[in-house]
Order: sequence, then C-alpha cells, then structure tokens
Amino acid sequence: MIKFTIITLFPEAVEPYLKTSMMWKATEKSLAEFKLVNLRDFGLGPHKSVDDTPYGGGDGMLLRCEPVFAAIESVKEKDPDAKVILPTPVGEIWNQSTAREFAIDSGSRPAGPSPRAAGANSRAAALRNTPNQNTNSHYIILCPHYEGYDERILSIVDYKISLGKYVLTGGELPALIIIDSVVRLIPGVLGGEKSAEIESFSDGDNLEYPQYTRPEDFRGMKVPEVLLSGNHGEIAKWRDTHSGKV
Repeated sequence: MIKFTIITLFPEAVEPYLKTSMMWKATEKSLAEFKLVNLRDFGLGPHKSVDDTPYGGGDGMLLRCEPVFAAIESVKEKDPDAKVILPTPVGEIWNQSTAREFAIDSGSRPAGPSPRAAGANSRAAALRNTPNQNTNSHYIILCPHYEGYDERILSIVDYKISLGKYVLTGGELPALIIIDSVVRLIPGVLGGEKSAEIESFSDGDNLEYPQYTRPEDFRGMKVPEVLLSGNHGEIAKWRDTHSGKV
C-alpha cells in the first residue's frame, strides 16, 4: 500500500477529489491510503498564525518554520521513514517516468540515506535505490501558500517537485496531481491490465495513437477502415505509424 499524508490549510479543497473515481477505488481496494492534516492546527498564538512577513521586506507573507516543522514531525512520530514532498518552482520537473518510480510495486520505499541529507535534488539521485522491501511507502506532501515559505523548511524536505514554469495559488492542486499520477499506476487501480503501459508518456516522450469508438460515422467524420477490418497485424502497424513523440 502507498500512503499520502497531505498537510494543507485547506483540507476541504482536497478531500472531495480523493473520494472519487480512481482514488476512491484505490482506497476501497486497500492499495492507497490518504490522510489530511490541517496546518492551522499547529499555528501559533490565539489566532493560530502560520505565516509572517519576510525579513528584508517585500510583498506577501511566508509560511513560518514552527507550524510546518511541528506538523511534519507529528506525522513522523508515527512513521519516521515517511518522506516529505514539497511542490516548489525550484524542484525537479515532474513527469510520467518520475511518477512510475514512486508507484513501483506500491510497496517499495527509497532506501539508504535521504536524498535531502545527501544534498540531492534530482529524481535520479533521489530514487536510485528503490528495492522491493514489501513495506508501505508513505509520502508527506506539504502544500505551501501565500508568497512562499521560509527557506529553512527545505531542510526537512526529501523531494522538491515542480509541475512546470508557472505559479499557482497554493500547493493543493500540485499535491493532487502528484497523487493521481502515482496512484493510477499502481497495479489493480486501472481497469485494463495494460492500460498504463500503452498510454502517452509511458515510454519517454511517446504519444498514444488516436482512438475511436461508436458510431463509425459521426457528422461525416469516419473511423479509419483499418480499425474496422479485424486484421490485428494491420491495426498494430497503423497504431505504430500514428503514435508520435513530443
């Protein structure tokens, strides 16, 4: 089983998605487990503050160290081996290959020294040791907010991950994207046995071939005849020809 603990200021924004479709199916089959931790519960003072103005001036607010460390440490008290993921623009770009590494057997946990401790930032360095240990994988995803976070928070982060060269309001959407892209690759989550093997990006930069269903003719747009022929050899050839690269 793979476990995700999401630390967020807005659990109500995350929970509905994790209870629908394939995420719900993975939970029902005991292939994945999701837990939400409200960062506000670890806030400071009577107002449960989690942010403050940056030293040196500037617009916006930053997540403070104290509530973030306290929230992560509360999870690690029960599972010291849990790894911390931070969606951040300075991280390694997330892709299908990376998602597959996290999903391998859904029972593997990166072994050896923490990539954070080793000063590693790349996926290759972070995941080079992923033996079958038949143990649960547990990832803590911290969802940043406001203008950013105190840089010292990176000292307890194992995987810095970027979804691309753009900025979002918070880390909840990146957290869901990371979770979805990993969980759907766990054997038993998707319907077809080879569903995840032949789709786009399953082999580097490949794009899946075009697909069609009924009706054969829709407003003059017809399904290619070869797909109706029943000739599996020709169909395979057509699909190979019409697969692409990005």
